Amino acid sequence: HVQLVESGGASVQAGGSLKLSCQASGLSDSTYYMAWFRQAPGKEREGIAGVDSDGSISYADSVKGRFTVSRDHAQATLDLEMNSLKPEDTAMYYCALQPGSGASYTLLNPARYVYWGQGTQVTVS
Repeated sequence: HVQLVESGGASVQAGGSLKLSCQASGLSDSTYYMAWFRQAPGKEREGIAGVDSDGSISYADSVKGRFTVSRDHAQATLDLEMNSLKPEDTAMYYCALQPGSGASYTLLNPARYVYWGQGTQVTVS
């Protein structure tokens, strides 16, 4: 049974930085892809950064140049370095994982993912 645990959420001032981490456990498949999503109150869940099974990375335009995603495949972790944070980055941030390969252009589509973490809150003021 795959479980995902996020950590690192906090309240920060605009312009600040945070690092989120996601630890996956219970994986039986060595091929998988992972991504970070966020959801603000009243808004749809948005894919912001992900790493495909082949290591290729995608970012949403809203975070490109400010956020950096990295994966440790052996440790099954996915980190998100967030810099130059803005109030509009305020949201619950979720980690997701899908066994398999070839997400390609659908890497940041939440419908692709079966496994989700509980989320970690990021508040920027």
